[in-house]
Amino acid sequence: MNKFRNEYENIEIPDELEFLVRTTIKEQEKKMKRKNIINKSVIAAAVAGVVFVGSINLSSEISYALSEVPVLGSIVRVLTFKTFELKDNNFDAQLKTPAIEGLDSKLEAMLNEKYLDENQKLYDDFMKEIDELKKADMDEAHMGIASGYEVKTDTDKLLVIGRYVVNTVGSSSTTIKYDTIDKQNKLLITLPSLFKDEAYIEIISENIKTQMKEQMKDENNVYWLEDEMMGDENFSKIDKNQSFYITKDNQLVIAFDKYEVAPGYMGNPEFIIPNELLKDVLVSEEYIK
Repeated sequence: MNKFRNEYENIEIPDELEFLVRTTIKEQEKKMKRKNIINKSVIAAAVAGVVFVGSINLSSEISYALSEVPVLGSIVRVLTFKTFELKDNNFDAQLKTPAIEGLDSKLEAMLNEKYLDENQKLYDDFMKEIDELKKADMDEAHMGIASGYEVKTDTDKLLVIGRYVVNTVGSSSTTIKYDTIDKQNKLLITLPSLFKDEAYIEIISENIKTQMKEQMKDENNVYWLEDEMMGDENFSKIDKNQSFYITKDNQLVIAFDKYEVAPGYMGNPEFIIPNELLKDVLVSEEYIK
């Protein structure tokens, strides 16, 4: 066990990771004294790095999904920390706030604070809208908001958490944000940090246009690409900080919100970008390969 722990603690961060926007958040691992005898099954779980991805709801029921994380003697959990709820006649809100346990303490605190702040603001803004509607004698209006999360990728190296928000006022709109985390090097990865320069914007955008055109050979698929009615709303290129995540197979996925590049019935479009197109503009093959 000591051998594995020493090897883990002596891992050096590759030089190519210096390009990441987030500087390495490292602190010396606290050595925990264990007075009780650890049985073989617990040792095996520690060495394998078992991760519990759970959700605790109001009735305190817990469900766990297992996957591997290379953190010796540590358990990483993603769970529902707080739920903001409201049911007031025609107004409904249910906002589930994720929290991560078992990461580097600084990175963990930063992410958890961000998740809580996001949902607190959503709830506060929703309450303000309700007050304004009631003051205008429009309390018969129907309005709702819901948020939640999912673990999109969970590998030895990467953890991707997606947080979605659904706003309902007549029809619904959905936005999704992703955090892609390097668990081994304790880093939050950004899209620009993966590439040498901004050339990736054009390369990815052109590939997405090609995929859109291919999909639109099926008349049921529609993207705002060359639609005269849409004008400036047609898709031209991704934002340099476009929503993205990396899959368990080390592929880059570019994600769009509902109504961002297509009619609502198309949902939240996602496009897998071929690795071959990116290899010359990547800083390294640390994550995409």
